[in-house]
Amino acid sequence: MTSLTKATDYAAAWSSRVPEAVAAHFAADGTIRINGGELLRGTAALIDMAAGFYADFPDLTVRCDSYRRSGSHALFAWTLDGHHAQTRNHVTVSGWEEWDLNGAGLVIRSLGWFDADDYQRQIDGT
Repeated sequence: MTSLTKATDYAAAWSSRVPEAVAAHFAADGTIRINGGELLRGTAALIDMAAGFYADFPDLTVRCDSYRRSGSHALFAWTLDGHHAQTRNHVTVSGWEEWDLNGAGLVIRSLGWFDADDYQRQIDGT
């Protein structure tokens, strides 16, 4: 699998709105931490995290903006787009994930970042 394919497949998994498809890109004990928040570990936690985004954005799509890889380290830049379930406001936010990958190319550690203040402003419609 090429690096670009990995990135576009991951974006497609998010856009599928199937939490298990997102979790399948991680090792069984893989972790994600978003904006320095709680460390989520393992398949069940990853499925719950993705399901939470889908509950908030029923029409969520994720686009791969760029992907860079050097050995077992990668940077996945993305744009999330969708309508918030409660406010119905349209939200478009860009961010990135810094990945450590195992030998099979699965994510063992992801550090995700996006502008949380802008994200909340768009949700609130302010």
